[in-house]
Amino acid sequence: MELTFRGLLLGAAITLVFTAANVYLGLKVGLTFASSIPAAVISMALLRFFKNATIYENNIVQTVASAAGTLSSIIFVLPGLVMVGWWTGFPFWETFGICVVGGVLGVLYTIPLRRALVNESDLPYPEGVAAAEVLIVGSQAGANDGNAIASAENRAGLVAVVVGGVASAAFAAVVATQLFIDEAAGYFRIGPAATGLGSSLSLALLGAGHLVGLSVGLAMLFGLVIAWGIATPLLTALHPASGPAAAVAVAVWAHKVRFIGAGAIGISAIWTLAKLTAPVGRGVASALAASRRIAAGDGGTLARTERDIPIGIVALLFVVCLVPLAALSVAFLYGGALGGSMIPLTIGAIVYVVIAGFLVATACGYMAGLIGSSNSPVSGLAILAVLGASLLLLALERGAGPSVAPTLVAYALFVTAVVISVATIANDNLQDLKTGQLVDATPWRQQVALIVGVVMGALVIPPVLDLLNRAYGFAGAPALHGATNAVPLPAPQATLVSALAKGVIEGQIDWGLIGIGALVGAAIIAIDAASRASGRISLPPLAVGIGIYLPAGTVVPVVAGALLGWWYDRHVATRANAESSKRVGVLLASGLIVGESLFGVLLAGIIVATGKGAPLALVSDGFAPYANVLGTLAFIATSLALYRWITSVSRAS
Repeated sequence: MELTFRGLLLGAAITLVFTAANVYLGLKVGLTFASSIPAAVISMALLRFFKNATIYENNIVQTVASAAGTLSSIIFVLPGLVMVGWWTGFPFWETFGICVVGGVLGVLYTIPLRRALVNESDLPYPEGVAAAEVLIVGSQAGANDGNAIASAENRAGLVAVVVGGVASAAFAAVVATQLFIDEAAGYFRIGPAATGLGSSLSLALLGAGHLVGLSVGLAMLFGLVIAWGIATPLLTALHPASGPAAAVAVAVWAHKVRFIGAGAIGISAIWTLAKLTAPVGRGVASALAASRRIAAGDGGTLARTERDIPIGIVALLFVVCLVPLAALSVAFLYGGALGGSMIPLTIGAIVYVVIAGFLVATACGYMAGLIGSSNSPVSGLAILAVLGASLLLLALERGAGPSVAPTLVAYALFVTAVVISVATIANDNLQDLKTGQLVDATPWRQQVALIVGVVMGALVIPPVLDLLNRAYGFAGAPALHGATNAVPLPAPQATLVSALAKGVIEGQIDWGLIGIGALVGAAIIAIDAASRASGRISLPPLAVGIGIYLPAGTVVPVVAGALLGWWYDRHVATRANAESSKRVGVLLASGLIVGESLFGVLLAGIIVATGKGAPLALVSDGFAPYANVLGTLAFIATSLALYRWITSVSRAS
């Protein structure tokens, strides 16, 4: 049993909770959580009461919930339409249409990409691997195959997942009480220059670092050095500002250095896409060959694990999706300042979505495979997407007066929202397809589940967004009559994307920083090529760009996890059961992601229910200096203790 009504229904039910929680959390703090692993755990807990439940059915449940939860990343763009005053709320059919059209296109793009980026790739896919390990261990927990060695490894693996999950959930719970600080940071000045460093106290990010491996970890470390060791102190020295070192350094990183990172990501993504041309071409050719075999009645010889949705149906669905996209565009522009240009703008938007959608789907899929979908900087691609959309509209409306600028800004956000729907779904789907590959799932069934997940998420997002808008509003948006909360939701990414659209269209954008980032990215590409040619460790350019773009608090624990994972693998490499020990280490890392993810879901629900940003806080802000010390020491001690423990446990596996 694999693609069952029961599995789809359970996945849809989990979707309702996870999507709503993700939308609220993303608008409030700018972060969303990956829902695949929590969904897999919940699915196994519920379906275990049915004798005919299988690992494949559990995989379908997590696939539906994961796709729907990921679609909530539309909040990186869509609230901008309220912020610029184009919408006063979130009209259901328009919002649903943007989400479902972009989301289904994202699924369709990833079908041929599966062969190139999953089957023929050595990308680590940390969350996809973690979800697969959880499903496998869960399915084997009660099995007794008579093989003492296999049973010992299964027991050790189950213990590793449970201990890792409990440890990370417990640590996250203490952080939520504010007895431990959530991020330890220190900033300082050297003359007029200001810089610093911080680390999130997240065991989940530590586990993700173990799974991504040393090469990616070191590349992100290199990006971190560029951001905080070179760019931030240099820019703060060139443009001295008064105030605390922390405020000055963080402001320069957020408003300047991050755009350098976006430029580096952009050029690295283009380079990566160029290298993927041949594998993607082979993937499409393989998909066409499989379709021809099925059409010729020879489909029975095609392995179940190689059966995608036939490429002919993919092409038909792709064309069908363009019809509502055109209708949405016409409805958006009809009767407005750009009504006379409705046809050329609609054609331009469709062409842009088709081309940019494929590019971001490929780039996001690669980045998700590199560092995981939760850590993939989709907002960085949102920056590049809105810049491209705004420039395209300026070119199409050359000579138009300032009176049409507000409409151009809104339309740029509309087009970007569709592209980001494509990006976020592709960012997640290849993780899900990697999980499916590892558990021997049937690709076409999983792809159908992905489309179901997109539709379910698209149904939930509009009413949740509208409810939050009416209850809280967004920072910088016109005040709504009847708002019940004086503190609006920050929606940081949507604020940035809206500002960029206005900056490009009104001619106020600083292209120099993005250009510098592109030059940095080109230099990294050259260094990586030279390093590979000499047989040394690779330096993935995208990972370096990600290290520049992401907050230091996110990068540092990933780097630490990569180093710990490398140390652990080397330590157990001389054992007779080396491969088994390494797998148990992967399961510990997976458990670290599972526990914090589950607690994140619980905490998000409490935040939504109470309306408080820190509902579990036990101490006041005055305890922060002590929480900083306690949290840092506890994080280091817990991390080392877990790896020391798993070293001894894996010996018996």
